[in-house]
Amino acid sequence: MKINNFEDLVIWQLARLLVRDVYTQFKTCKDYDFNSQIHRAAVSIMNNIAEGFERSKFSKDNKQMLSFINISYGSCGEVRSMLYTAEDLGYLDSKTAKSLRDRTTDLSFKMEAFIAKLKEHDTNTKLATAKLTNTKSTTRSEPCTN
Repeated sequence: MKINNFEDLVIWQLARLLVRDVYTQFKTCKDYDFNSQIHRAAVSIMNNIAEGFERSKFSKDNKQMLSFINISYGSCGEVRSMLYTAEDLGYLDSKTAKSLRDRTTDLSFKMEAFIAKLKEHDTNTKLATAKLTNTKSTTRSEPCTN
């Protein structure tokens, strides 16, 4: 299946749901610095997936996408870490905090798999290009002489 839009990516869909739930869970949190930071980190996951996809849409490789997915991956870890803080400070009960952390862990695993696929695609593309280059150089015809 060819993916034409970032909205088709499962990792973006999961990140979107995570953003919604983070905003919902912390809507009454009075620690504005904490609230702002966890919101920005969650949104960063989703937005960096989208930006990386759009920037790499017409590229010959996945360097841009890989770079932005790595940023998303880091932001996912940041959200997970902040969920421990939220639990420790009593902003979330243990069950809710664990559920959200489990979702960030699942999202991280899916991003790892996506990164591996992107790298595999780039490697296969390089191999195919190398084979094509080698084939062209070995099938060069010699000029005819009479």
